[in-house]
Amino acid sequence: MASIALEQAEAPRGIQTFAASDDRDRLTGAAVKAVLRLVDAWGGSNAEGAALLGVSESTWDRMKAGTWEGALSQDQLTRASALIGLFKGLHLLFADDMAGRWPRLVNTAPVFDRLSPVQAMIEGGIPRMLETRQYIDALRGGL
Repeated sequence: MASIALEQAEAPRGIQTFAASDDRDRLTGAAVKAVLRLVDAWGGSNAEGAALLGVSESTWDRMKAGTWEGALSQDQLTRASALIGLFKGLHLLFADDMAGRWPRLVNTAPVFDRLSPVQAMIEGGIPRMLETRQYIDALRGGL
């Protein structure tokens, strides 16, 4: 009963938590399309795309084929949001093809520990994805 009340509770205005199932249902289609496109733009593999979104490779394959009919979880939508924000931030920061290349380049910034941002985000999960997005926002003066 408490879990139902929590799911139905309204989040404070302006804060998107992805907790409500109707929000997840409404946002899933656009989020999946956006993540599929950005992973492709970054030259990512199916395994990398699945790991970044937090789904199995077979689910990723169904998403790519347009046959997946599920809804993303709160964690998966958080991942998608971080990735989409990162993608946008990179395109605001770089005026050339570096926006697409940067996620795959080995990076010596402490947040990446000499890994590419993609690999660091796969290994570090949601916290590292959010740090990566904040890192790019800070570089472009957005924080």
